[in-house]
Amino acid sequence: MFRLQRTITLLVSAVLACSLWACAPGESSSPTEPVLEDVVLGGETFHLRLALTDAQRQKGLGGVAALPPDGGMLFIFPDAAPRSFWMYGCVIDLDIAYVSPLGRVVSVYTMPKEAPQGAGESVAEYSARLPRYPSVSPARYVIEVPPGSLARLGVKAGTMLELDRERLKTLPH
Repeated sequence: MFRLQRTITLLVSAVLACSLWACAPGESSSPTEPVLEDVVLGGETFHLRLALTDAQRQKGLGGVAALPPDGGMLFIFPDAAPRSFWMYGCVIDLDIAYVSPLGRVVSVYTMPKEAPQGAGESVAEYSARLPRYPSVSPARYVIEVPPGSLARLGVKAGTMLELDRERLKTLPH
């Protein structure tokens, strides 16, 4: 019976993770070093890990205990669509910027870390209590950086970012 419950819980978790791009903990999908991209935000260069695959995007920065001031992650999706992120398994606060295919920021948030899943809390209960942070327009790119970075640098909806979009289009995803 316990095994059946665990299997159902795992299936529910997988479905939830696939329905929302998560900041969830887990093992890297590749044993190699992460690919980095330099992105200029408000005049400062950030060295961002790339999340190119579904597995990398689902893991996000989950379980990461700290980011350098110029660190973070750039999520690259194969298309522009409405996006929604959450703080599943994240143990640090994060700033998030949703970016259009042309490099224009469409929305920004500061996402506070949430209390971890409680001992008596099911995956479904934990997932249901986490706030979602939606893009307000279709986004192809999503950037996560240390909290307060975007406000400090004046990055807000409407800001144009310096992305090497032509090179990013050539990356596998």
